[in-house]
Amino acid sequence: MFACRLPWWRSSATCKSWQSGHFLPWDKCQMLGIKGINKTVGQEQQVIMQEKQMLEDVEMPLARREMETLFQEQPKTGNRYLEDTLLRSYLKTHLPPKVLEKVHQDLERFGNRLQTKIQPLSWECELNPPVFQQYDAWGRRVDHIHTCSAWRRMKEISAEEGLIAEAYERRYSNWSRLYQAVKLYLFSGSSGGFNCPLAMTDGAAKVIESLGIPGSLKNAFDHLTSRDPEKFWTSGQWMTERRGGSDVANGTETVARKQPDGTYRLYGFKWFTSAADSDVTLTLARIADAEGQCTQGSRGLSLFFLRVRDEEGKLNNIQVQRLKNKLGTRQMATAELWLQGARAELISAEGCGVAAISNMLNITRIHNIIGAVASMRGMISLSRDYARKRVAFGKLLKDHPLHVQTIARLEVQVRGAFLLMMEIIRLLGLAETNLASEQDRLLLRLLTPVAKLYTGKQASAVALEAMESFGGQGYMEDTGLPVILRDTLVLSIWEGTTNILSLDVLRSLDKSQGQVMAAFLSTVQKKLELASSIEELSPAVQRTREAIRSLRQFMEVAGSERALTMELAARDFSYSLARIYTGRAKTGIIESGNGWQGWHRPSLSPSRWCNQELCPVAAESARGSYRGGAALQDSALVFGHSRL
Repeated sequence: MFACRLPWWRSSATCKSWQSGHFLPWDKCQMLGIKGINKTVGQEQQVIMQEKQMLEDVEMPLARREMETLFQEQPKTGNRYLEDTLLRSYLKTHLPPKVLEKVHQDLERFGNRLQTKIQPLSWECELNPPVFQQYDAWGRRVDHIHTCSAWRRMKEISAEEGLIAEAYERRYSNWSRLYQAVKLYLFSGSSGGFNCPLAMTDGAAKVIESLGIPGSLKNAFDHLTSRDPEKFWTSGQWMTERRGGSDVANGTETVARKQPDGTYRLYGFKWFTSAADSDVTLTLARIADAEGQCTQGSRGLSLFFLRVRDEEGKLNNIQVQRLKNKLGTRQMATAELWLQGARAELISAEGCGVAAISNMLNITRIHNIIGAVASMRGMISLSRDYARKRVAFGKLLKDHPLHVQTIARLEVQVRGAFLLMMEIIRLLGLAETNLASEQDRLLLRLLTPVAKLYTGKQASAVALEAMESFGGQGYMEDTGLPVILRDTLVLSIWEGTTNILSLDVLRSLDKSQGQVMAAFLSTVQKKLELASSIEELSPAVQRTREAIRSLRQFMEVAGSERALTMELAARDFSYSLARIYTGRAKTGIIESGNGWQGWHRPSLSPSRWCNQELCPVAAESARGSYRGGAALQDSALVFGHSRL
């Protein structure tokens, strides 16, 4: 009755009906063949009708057919706090028991709120980016930036959850900053981009606090740190101008003119202003003297505070030129702004603006680190869940050793980044409550740019690799995965690019006359001594010690060509500091006794981290990458004519 075909390479074989000449699925063929044996005429007619119906099903457009087995179950995350075993282990190891009890309850509640209420708002922010309206229907210039209701709700939630307030209330002394950072870490992946204005708001509050909260700024500080959604303000950070991003000393053209009442009017153009819908901002400008002249360089920069709008909601002599068309972070309004006499208050000593705003930069860089680690954790959590659901080549992805190995390598990276992040936040908490030693303060100065530049690069690499674990679905916009990738890529640019921060690391060495390096080496050595008695950690401890020796040798060899050598080596040197200190963190987590269990499996042990090149600066130096003439060779390679 049927001429059946069963290709060996397909599990969904087909067969050909003798009556219609159409191909049917193999299971349908079997059913028809069995029913067609020794049938009466009436029964044959019934079989023909069944076959006709099946043929209609086969020819029906795919969208209308019932083929649930072809649809893939969506990867999801649950309560981010409860699912993050490393985070909970860290808190259990480090927090005092009474603090842990209170924090644990709130974080579990917050994790549920993120999953059920906040995550949907995040997607709504992505689907409804800000819109700029320059004129109203009657030709009147309004320069209004329209944001969606979900974005505005994120601001309310930030106040309700105390995402800024927690750090300044200091209910838990030095642990308050760590508690705030954990909430920001959990919130970041579901914030719809609102983590950026929070970073700048935290930075502005820190600057005002560092100035002693002068009377004129008390109201602003209260708003920036409020838990009341009706009172909570967010802040911008207007530094980038047309002539320079990180080079504020030479790139800042904005001029401040003093008024009879003691306030200032600002005139200039801000090329890149994130969260342009913020309530207030801090910005740098050059004060003009009586003849209209301004001091150039960093010594001519002063720090100003200004309200973006007045009490009636009108812009403070500010014009919005346009919104930026960005690769990512599209949920947030980033604008070009003209300051045309914006009223502002001088809040630093004249000519000391760079020093005053440095507190803001340190905080926003730490927020950048938090965002990078959160991004990595989010992508790996989705990859892990997908591996439990996706079947390929006859078995789940989690049962393919190569696939699991790839995710395990990413897991090692995110765990290392997490521990580095928490170490910096711990140091910040100590510094803010006057509990930090001089060595703690030196470490914080050095590790902040190191961790920011390293985790920014890590996050991009992890996002790209994790994207592959979803196959073609990772490339589909409506899965949300490309959004994560796009938003992650900016983390190596915000708050200073990798090279800029590498040079900042060198400045910290010079300005401290080597004290930051001494603090770094002393801390690492002390931790390794504590870990050396544990047999399982012996290989990792040995490799970390070898890396330290190589680092010392490099610094000694730099010698007479130190300035040029160190500039060429700045990036590799910073990477070396990040990897060595993270190796120290991984071998040292067991000091309190509770963290070792998470590292016991070989795939996730400290040895896995320490198997990589911990001191790339020494390896590159041995290859002659920084020797005399290296810079000329690099220039010729990039800009000159190459010869085969």
